[in-house]
Amino acid sequence: MPADQLRRTRIQDLLQSTDLNREVLVKGWVRTRRGNRYVQFIALNDGSGLATLQVVADAEKFPEESLKEVTTGSCIAVRGQLVASQGKGQAVEVQATEIEVLGTTDPETYPIQRRGADQKGISLEELRKIAHLRPRTNTFGAVLRIRHALAFAIHDYFNKHGFYYVHTPIITGSDAEGAGQMFRVTTLPPEHPPRTEDGSVDFGQDFFGKQTNLTVSGQLEGELAAMALGSVYTFGPTFRAENSNTARHLAEFWMIEPEVAFNDLVDNMDLAEDFLQSLVKYALAHCAADLQFLNDTYDKELLERLKFVTDNAFQRLTYTEAVEILKSAKKKFEFPVDWGTDLQSEHERYLVEKHFKKPVILTNYPKEIKAFYMKLDDDGRTVRAMDVLFPGIGEIIGGSQREEDLTKLETRMAEMHVPADELWWYLDTRRFGTAPHAGFGLGFERLVLFVTGMTNIRDVIPFPRFPKNAEF
Repeated sequence: MPADQLRRTRIQDLLQSTDLNREVLVKGWVRTRRGNRYVQFIALNDGSGLATLQVVADAEKFPEESLKEVTTGSCIAVRGQLVASQGKGQAVEVQATEIEVLGTTDPETYPIQRRGADQKGISLEELRKIAHLRPRTNTFGAVLRIRHALAFAIHDYFNKHGFYYVHTPIITGSDAEGAGQMFRVTTLPPEHPPRTEDGSVDFGQDFFGKQTNLTVSGQLEGELAAMALGSVYTFGPTFRAENSNTARHLAEFWMIEPEVAFNDLVDNMDLAEDFLQSLVKYALAHCAADLQFLNDTYDKELLERLKFVTDNAFQRLTYTEAVEILKSAKKKFEFPVDWGTDLQSEHERYLVEKHFKKPVILTNYPKEIKAFYMKLDDDGRTVRAMDVLFPGIGEIIGGSQREEDLTKLETRMAEMHVPADELWWYLDTRRFGTAPHAGFGLGFERLVLFVTGMTNIRDVIPFPRFPKNAEF
């Protein structure tokens, strides 16, 4: 191929190539440049993988003056010969014949120098302040590639298992959780909104003619689709306006929510277990280098914990059985345990990491601590809920068999003060051809948090949204 028609090759592909002694074109960002008066070595990365490609620039062709703009962070294009490497650490390298600087970087002001890219001289907290640049570090390059792989694996899994992908609304007039703390969507003027006779804001004059918010879940709409398509899933952004400035909360995050007609609680548990194990296996198979880097850099037990999930069948037990185990445990918990209380992360992790030493699925929770749509058990005290618990993180999935009986559902809504008139469309699925069904929700960032071993959820989403932060 003539040189002027040469196409760029991804660095990851070149590093795996055995087709040597040919001309190639690579483009990327400089991680380091070192050398002497005879030869210069440039470590180049284009984001296609963790490893860098070594570019060798002979001083006779590239005197020091010609490389002054090839600094850490600069973007360059390199033509040259792909040859077997003479040094250690890589199988191939490129002997440069042409180097073009596409974008310069001032080394005095560039926030991420070599130590930052290697994650030794700049903290994760500092990197959150420059979220627009942090993908250039090894850490966030690895996290974002793993995030992509997991997203692909989710769609692939459901497609292979006969599910249909449903896009549910981002703007909604209902609160699926019944818990409030939602972001309002309105076109009304904030200074002087129209008022009704009793002085309240007149949302009848708003864009949608009623009060609307950003969604906290696509579940209810997913149930509607499942009653026609059988097996569906949603995968989209959700929003919560909780003023929680913690390492486990985001104001904007992504949720995966399958809903399956004719499934009961056991079917739901089977699906959740197979789904999670499949996702972790996919990451282990397709993100080996990135996971090894995160394991070596941050969490020496990461790979062991991932295999803990893939190699063990999940332990299944009821909430009541779990409470008895916790009450008899020879361990002092920060939060006391009794029947009817919501379990805390310390309780969930004890069950997984200390007692059973395998992932756990808890079922049949007290109805008072679960949502209105969960199917009531025959005892009248518990519902057919399920939570999947993982090591190091606690709950990763929450779900249930849904209440398909119209009368029971209306009773539960009244008990929990959920306005039935606003959810008439949801109740219609129980009026017309109701069917048993079940589903669950998996927070995507919580999954990525577990798979990467990161400790702050703000570090597993490209541009985190949390209280007082919407900069990028």
